[in-house]
Amino acid sequence: MKIEYIEFNVLGDNRGSLIALEEENEVPFQIKRVYYIFDTQVNVKRGLHAHKELEQLMICINGSCKLSLDDGQTKLEILLDTPSKGIRIRKMIWHEMYEFSQDCILMVLADDFYSESDYIRNYLEFQKAYEMKRDSN
Repeated sequence: MKIEYIEFNVLGDNRGSLIALEEENEVPFQIKRVYYIFDTQVNVKRGLHAHKELEQLMICINGSCKLSLDDGQTKLEILLDTPSKGIRIRKMIWHEMYEFSQDCILMVLADDFYSESDYIRNYLEFQKAYEMKRDSN
């Protein structure tokens, strides 16, 4: 699995820092949806799904959390703890977010609008879809 970190250009002066995100520049796709996760309870996992077509860019704009990624063959764990770097999650990547710090704000940019039919919420179904994809190639 190829992990794509995207480093953002931090602008600023003695007043503070600023990061600008523009679609098809810093964000490698058109942005159709933005959401953020915050006030997550202790020992709660979020995500727990894959998308059939959706692509996302996750940025921890405050605090930290861990991200587990699984492409059906390889599993990786990543610490998200800086607002100056995001991680691109392509389609058909099972992802789980957990160990949220109390002050964590995780922002997600998506290349399409919400569609429940794009979600694979059962890990066994995800594995079957991965096997089908692999066998068709």
